[in-house]
Order: sequence, then structure tokens, then C-alpha cells
Amino acid sequence: MPLDNQSDNRSLATQARRIDVLVVGAGFAGLYLLHCLSKLGLDVRALEAGGGVGGTWYWNRYPGARCDVESMQYSFGFSEELQQDWQWSELFSAQPEILSYANHVAERFDLRRLITFNARVHAAIFDEASARWTVHTSIGETVTARYIVMATGCLSTGRVPDFPGIETFEGRTFHTGEWPHEPVDFAGRRVAVIGTGSSAIQAVPVIAEQAAHVTVFQRTPNYSIPSRNGPMTCEYETEWKTEYAARRETARHMRNGILYDLNDKSALDDTPEERERTYAERWQKGGVRFMAAYNDLALNQASNDTAADFVRARIREIIKDPAVAELLCPKDYPIGTKRICVDTNYFAAFNRPNVTLVDVRNDPIQAITPAGVRQGGQVCAVDDIVFATGFDAMTGTLTRVDIRGRHGQTLAAKWEAGPRTYLGLMTAGFPNLFMITGPGSPSVLSNMIVSIEQHVDWISDCLAEMGKQDLGCIEPTAEAEEAWVAHVNEVAHRTLYPKAASWYMGANIPGKPRVFLPYIGGVGAYRQKCDDVAANGYEGFVMAPAVTMAK
Repeated sequence: MPLDNQSDNRSLATQARRIDVLVVGAGFAGLYLLHCLSKLGLDVRALEAGGGVGGTWYWNRYPGARCDVESMQYSFGFSEELQQDWQWSELFSAQPEILSYANHVAERFDLRRLITFNARVHAAIFDEASARWTVHTSIGETVTARYIVMATGCLSTGRVPDFPGIETFEGRTFHTGEWPHEPVDFAGRRVAVIGTGSSAIQAVPVIAEQAAHVTVFQRTPNYSIPSRNGPMTCEYETEWKTEYAARRETARHMRNGILYDLNDKSALDDTPEERERTYAERWQKGGVRFMAAYNDLALNQASNDTAADFVRARIREIIKDPAVAELLCPKDYPIGTKRICVDTNYFAAFNRPNVTLVDVRNDPIQAITPAGVRQGGQVCAVDDIVFATGFDAMTGTLTRVDIRGRHGQTLAAKWEAGPRTYLGLMTAGFPNLFMITGPGSPSVLSNMIVSIEQHVDWISDCLAEMGKQDLGCIEPTAEAEEAWVAHVNEVAHRTLYPKAASWYMGANIPGKPRVFLPYIGGVGAYRQKCDDVAANGYEGFVMAPAVTMAK
């Protein structure tokens, strides 16, 4: 079946007018929700804005796009047959292979029949009289559901800075998060890449191999660790598949949901020579395991400095031009407090004669002109502009839907001063509205599929229990929500993370409140908290028959 589904949206939406559960999104979270909730016997449907499944991997097709979690771990663990049968070709899978995997999951578990594609949700309104949600879509259909689960992803709403004159540019423009589905040929073209976050770090080396010239506009340099990607070996695959169940279970209780070797000691407990050897071994192995070299890199500034110094030294070794190397060395935030990036030949790309770095921190981009990018009083003439400028993370996709809860309150208004949730699963005043990996949960600080599975399992168990008790409405209490928000912020401020002006803090969006969005207490601790809440009769939630709650 083709990746882009062209089913009759109007027919399917009409069939799904009155249902038990509406899932918004058909990425990995949406697919697993459909699988679990349909097994409960619930009438469940999904609405997906795109033309196919895959979520992040449907939209993010830019050159070099790949996952920064190893393939053997960035995959579903709910089905032993699935994880034994599927074979990955690389240690770190590229976007096309991950999208193929998502399509395989949809086909294997017969989920595509439950999805309406090319249908964006515009509004969701809670009716207190019936305790049901009414949802309006871009295809003109209305769906009513007892429950809604927002499986819309944490990085789904792309951000393009409001540069003056952007509409006058006469060349091609792209955003890494909304890449065309047809191949983009950069051969012989002059390309501007604006931004140096994770997508640019992946894209720049690949684009540079094609383009006549690439000019990279950087405001903030990023730490990046080599991935050491390569073909998946039979030995490594067998090692994992032989112990998959045990390894998955261990990963579910680790801090970020990724299984790797931890070093349970402070960086300051080692001599400088011992630290150098430890960091060098991790650097050579590659990947995000580098940040597990010591147990206090996120907590102790002096310890963090030793890791940052090591990475800066490697950057200076790789880049031949000392001035360029210094511009690419992060110096004003602790390593790991912005998303730690994983790359293949990113820093080496700046040794190419056709790659130029432009520092815009103190001399920002002034405008986009018909010919290119104006900065420093001059125009850099280009044929194409690639905006690698990130997303309105974690909250943007939710608040851009007109979601109205009790008394007509909008979610955007409630979250005006920052998101407020209980466990990152629900928010008070919006009954029967669940979120997958929402703000206040580990989400983007974790292996997303591990966190997705944990949330979907919890919600499925919750709805099953409500069905057994003939309950039809659930909502967190304001007190439980306040306590959880306070805990999320208190834990964050025990760490170095708030020292960085990162998208974890909403700092990339002008006017967005500066609050720490994910929960940093760890996947294992968070899982235990959610399990305890459920075991204690869904402590912190009010559950009741629909008619009672509606009054």
C-alpha cells in the first residue's frame, strides 16, 4: 500500500460521527492507542492531518533525518512477534525506514481502517450536559466522542521566525518539519540554512554534498556527539532479540528509557586523566550514552564543565579554521541542558570549501529579500532557504486547536502563563481529555516510544476500569494538578537545565512563558508515580458516571 493514504475521508468521518474514543494523530502514539482501545471493544477512530501514518516521521523528511535513539530501542515492545520479525538495516534508522516501520505496524494490526486521513482538528468543545466532546474538522465533518486522546506529538508545530520580507523571497523555502514528499534537488544551488539545532546538524552535511554552496546562519551553537552509525550487524541484532523482553523491562525503569551502561560516580571522583579516558571511550562509542559518563553531569556545574570542555576540545580538533571552531563551541550553557545532538560529520562539514558559517548572535538577520538573506548590512544571495528553526514544542499543537472545556474555557487561556497538567496526562477543567506525552511528563527527555507505550497502557487500563465500574467521566482535581506542577518545577530546578534558554523552557518562542515543560525526574520514577496513582483508586482524579459529572 502507498505511504500516502487517499481513502474517502468523508465516508469514514460520517461513519465515525458518534464514537467512544477519538484519537487525534496517527503517529506511533495514535497507532498504539488504536490497537489497545479497539482490543477493549471500544468504538475508536483517529483523525490525522497528514495523508499517511507516522507522525513525526511522516512530516520530517529533510536530508539526513534519522532517529538519535538506536533502532533496536526506538521501536515498539508490546508485541514479541513484531520485535522479533522486524529487521533494521542501521544502528540509527533513517526517516524512510522508520516510516516504513510505522506503515508495517498499521498494516500488521489492521489499523488503517480506523483512521481518517487529511483531516485536521480545528475545534473540540466539551458539552457539560452530555459529558461528551464535539470535534470539528477541516473536512467539514463533526465527530462526537466520550473521550478524546490528543496524540499530536511534542514537536509537531513548526516555527518560522517572523523575518521582515520573507514573503518577497524569489527562491524556494523549506522547513525541516514540513519537508516536501518529493525529492528536493540542491545540485548547483546556493542554500541558506537558518538554525543549528538537531535537524540542521543532520541536514547540513547531506545538503553540502549536493549544493554549490551552503551558508549556515547560527545564533546558538550546539553540543553534538558523533553517532558512529553503521549497518546493523547480525550479531548485535541477535544479542538484542535474544534478551528483548528483559532489556525492554530494564529500559522502562531507567532515567530516560534508554538502555546503556551507566557510570554511578561523580565526574569529580576521577582524576583528570581518568575522566579523559572515560569521555574518550564514550565519544568513540558515540550517541547519547556520552551523557551517562558520570551520574552528576546534569546536577553539578563543575562536573558538567569537564564534559563540556572535552567536547569543545574535540570540536577544535575537527575544524581546521580556529575562528570557525570557536564559533561552533558552545560556551554559555551546560552541556545536555539543550537537546544533546547526535551527528554524522556535522563539524567536519565546515572544513568543506562550499560551507560558510555566519554568526548572527550579535548581528542578527535583518530581513529576507527577494535575492536572499540580509545580515550585517549585506545580502547573502541564495537560491533556497532551509528553515531549521524548530517547533513550538509540547504545547503549540495543543493550544492551536480551539479546545474548550468546562464553562467554555479554552485550553490556550488556561495555559496562558504556562501549561498545567496532572502527570502530563490531563488538565483540570477539561474532563475526558487525555494527552500522550504532554507537558509535565518525561516525553522529550526520554525514548519517546517507551513513554508513548507507558501512557497508552495507563490510559487503556484507566478506561477499562471505568467501564467495569460503569463510569463515564474523569478529571483531575485542581489540588492534584497544582501539586504536580509544583513538583515538576521543583525537580527541574534541582538540575542545571533551567540555565539554558532552550525549547525545554519555551525560550525559542517569543512571548511564551519560561517554564520547564517536561518532567525531569526520570522515566522510572514517573512510571512508578503513575502506577501508584492508579493503584490508589486513581488518586488525584474524580471519576463518576457521566450524568453525575456533567451536573
